[in-house]
Amino acid sequence: MSMISDASAIAQVLTEALPYIQRFTNKTIVVKFGGNAMIDQALQNSFARDIVLMKIVGMNPIVVHGGGPQIGELLTKLNIDSHFIDGMRVTDNATMDVVEMVLGGSVNKQIVNLINNNGGHAIGVTGKDGRFIRAKKMAVTRQTPDMKAPEIIDIGQVGEVASIDRSVIDLLVQGDFIPVIAPIGVGDDGQSYNINADLVAGKIAEVMQAEKLMLLTNVSGLQDKQGDVLTGLTTARVDELISDGTIYGGMLPKIQCALDAVKSGVASAHIVDGRVPHAVLLEIFTDAGVGTLITDNHSHIAS
Repeated sequence: MSMISDASAIAQVLTEALPYIQRFTNKTIVVKFGGNAMIDQALQNSFARDIVLMKIVGMNPIVVHGGGPQIGELLTKLNIDSHFIDGMRVTDNATMDVVEMVLGGSVNKQIVNLINNNGGHAIGVTGKDGRFIRAKKMAVTRQTPDMKAPEIIDIGQVGEVASIDRSVIDLLVQGDFIPVIAPIGVGDDGQSYNINADLVAGKIAEVMQAEKLMLLTNVSGLQDKQGDVLTGLTTARVDELISDGTIYGGMLPKIQCALDAVKSGVASAHIVDGRVPHAVLLEIFTDAGVGTLITDNHSHIAS
């Protein structure tokens, strides 16, 4: 009897997934891969299988990844000191070399290998390939009460996205590959810049006019002051939550990135709990989802 009930449960899941599969065929989904999902082996494989399944049912997934802990680990091994200002790693020439080795080399190729081992066809690139992520130097300003004017702090080769040339991504997608993108940009002077992976994912989603931007995190989603997960939020409601202090600290830049993407034409943004196995699949293919959904449209479907 259990075999019949198991089969029935599978049929129920497939039936629930069908409208979403139909709706998102040929649509672009940008997924930022990071946090626990990137380190835990079981979560790595569930993520890779989710991405492969998305591709097989006709969607166009694009993966953007970070690698902060792995960068920190190698810097420690090489006895290179790390300094942070406002949560951002000060990146001198020696640190940037390590960032490129880790993000553009080992981590990028691990994710490519992971997807390929799970039946996909992935190709890894950095923003330096075809110079498709143009970067500009990020200036950090700091103001303290005793200052007459804000201080501008040089944090080295840390950048923000100046522009993205989508032709490299289009070439990979048209060739039926899954792009895996390391968030390294190139300046007008040819210098490399380390860029926050959430920012790169958001900008790629904007340029590709993606259906969804999904940011995997180590939290269950955006929470209210009582600790309950909020979802089905409009951009106006998110602006209110920022104003009243519900959204603060480390979640603020992530939410701002999601907000900017949706306001720039991405249909929906999702803050997803990457600690849940198959989180990407659950958020895309089920009614309930596993995170916070943000749209610009009051009548948007709940997933």
